Amino acid sequence: MAAPQLRELRSALDAVADPAAAPQMAAYMKDRFVFLGVTSAARRGAAGPWVSARRAEGPVACLDAADGLWAEQEREFQYVGCDLLRSVGRDLPADSLGRLRSLVSTKSWWDTVDSLAKVVGAVVASHPSTAAVLDDWVFDDDLWVARAAILHQLGWKDEAQPEVVLRYCEARIDHDDFFIRKAIGWALRDLARSHPDDVWGFVDSHPEMSGLSRREATKHRPGVA
Repeated sequence: MAAPQLRELRSALDAVADPAAAPQMAAYMKDRFVFLGVTSAARRGAAGPWVSARRAEGPVACLDAADGLWAEQEREFQYVGCDLLRSVGRDLPADSLGRLRSLVSTKSWWDTVDSLAKVVGAVVASHPSTAAVLDDWVFDDDLWVARAAILHQLGWKDEAQPEVVLRYCEARIDHDDFFIRKAIGWALRDLARSHPDDVWGFVDSHPEMSGLSRREATKHRPGVA
């Protein structure tokens, strides 16, 4: 990404930043990242023209821009990268998954990974032949890559593929990490909106499922308090 483009975005974000809010935002993310102090709404408003300009350059240029944004220290730049990629997700080429995996596994935390999971899902939806790549991701030693695979069909509704979501949840059902267990529950809860019988059958047949996954999965199950 050209330096003038980056300076343009930084200027736009600086104009709406509240430095006094930055420490609290950093604390919410366990002080893993530095923040400018820009709220989500302010970020989208300030960066909107910049995002539109990158979209006009094409989806591959958006991937290039995201790489540049991931190199910036302040977390808001990665958020803009997520906004940009989600806006072109269905237009990204089939060979984008490798580059998206690199973003998932860099400066990783739930805030960017969950957003990128939806971009991954958009690529798979547009290019079904790439779905097999996620069969490897779900077993990856990097828990964030595995989480992205588990969550990639969030929001698919009637287009969701229960056999895939359930297979991925089962593959990591004994994982002891909070973020994987949470992802399993979230993926199941979302799938239950369109395929409740499949989900309830899965939950009932897997007593070894963690309490966290089970609570998340059954949050909207009829008869469950």
